[in-house]
Amino acid sequence: MGLYVEAHIRGDLDELWARTQDPAQHQRWDVRFTEIDFLPYAEGEPRRFRYTTRLLPFLTVSGTGVSAGEKTRPDGTRTSALRFSSPHPLSLIAEGSGYWRYVPDGDGVRFLTGYDYRPRWGAFGCFADRLVFRPLMGWATAWSFDRLRLWVERGVAPERALANWCAELVVRGLVLTVACTGLGLGSSLRLLGPLAATTAYLCPLLLALAICLALLKAPLACTPAARRCLRTPPTRVRAPRLLAALERLS
Repeated sequence: MGLYVEAHIRGDLDELWARTQDPAQHQRWDVRFTEIDFLPYAEGEPRRFRYTTRLLPFLTVSGTGVSAGEKTRPDGTRTSALRFSSPHPLSLIAEGSGYWRYVPDGDGVRFLTGYDYRPRWGAFGCFADRLVFRPLMGWATAWSFDRLRLWVERGVAPERALANWCAELVVRGLVLTVACTGLGLGSSLRLLGPLAATTAYLCPLLLALAICLALLKAPLACTPAARRCLRTPPTRVRAPRLLAALERLS
């Protein structure tokens, strides 16, 4: 699989399963989707769904997919797999497939995903995907997984987690703006008279420190962050057999 993300979530396996398998709950924490709805499907067949992603306030792209899950496995893990595609001409993703694994681990669950997709728009689409879109999708997946972790572990609702992230982003932006502006006003320190020499030495150091904190300080505990997730598999991973079976069924 082209993209891999893993989060360790200290919570109940059944609760995690419900918040990832129920479309109404899934769309609350996964920033990659705006809406997810099940389509009618016959008993015993894979579940078919429709998804929508809002790119701009006036622009959405949609697609359909099919999914299947294994809630009971001999080793205690759970797995779900899906295939998806979008006919929308503005969707860079033409089709793709992926899986989720739920691995009980001590006091929590290793929740991980692997997925890949085929971009459209020919050579330009492949270039745009490699340069911009694929890194963005990896970040969005990891950010969403940490948002889910906060919901399960700390009870921070996804909507509140998004508000926390936006507020912290604004604060960091303001600190950067003020600090950079202050560095540009160093020549005016001579107006302070006797304190000019001391201020001219300390002020740039404090402003540089503020810039470093704004850029590098770890996010607050209640703010989702992609950096908390593992982005490279610790060992070689293989897609579950359920995904191959789903490909044959779909």
